[in-house]
Amino acid sequence: MQRLTYRRRLSYNSLFQSYTLSCSSLTPAQVRVLKTPGNELRYFYKGKVGKSPRCGDCHKKLQGIPACRPHQYSRMSKTKKRVSRAYGGSRCASCVKDRYVAAVET
Repeated sequence: MQRLTYRRRLSYNSLFQSYTLSCSSLTPAQVRVLKTPGNELRYFYKGKVGKSPRCGDCHKKLQGIPACRPHQYSRMSKTKKRVSRAYGGSRCASCVKDRYVAAVET
């Protein structure tokens, strides 16, 4: 296998920085080896994994909304960032139902 050099600074994982570059148990999380069309091996830098948005009341993951990084959310359309109902993208369906029931009872 040909020798590879890192083209950027150390990758995003702070745990990775405290170890040497030869530690192979941590490197797969940040970089991958790919072969280019010119038949060279290069490091492909993976981006950070985004967290899925959660309900503000019960903290469950919201269904129908993708887990992305903040910059990806800024480039996404409004309909992909929320669900088409009241409190869509902020509260889960069961919490919205509880809010409706509480509002009707009072």
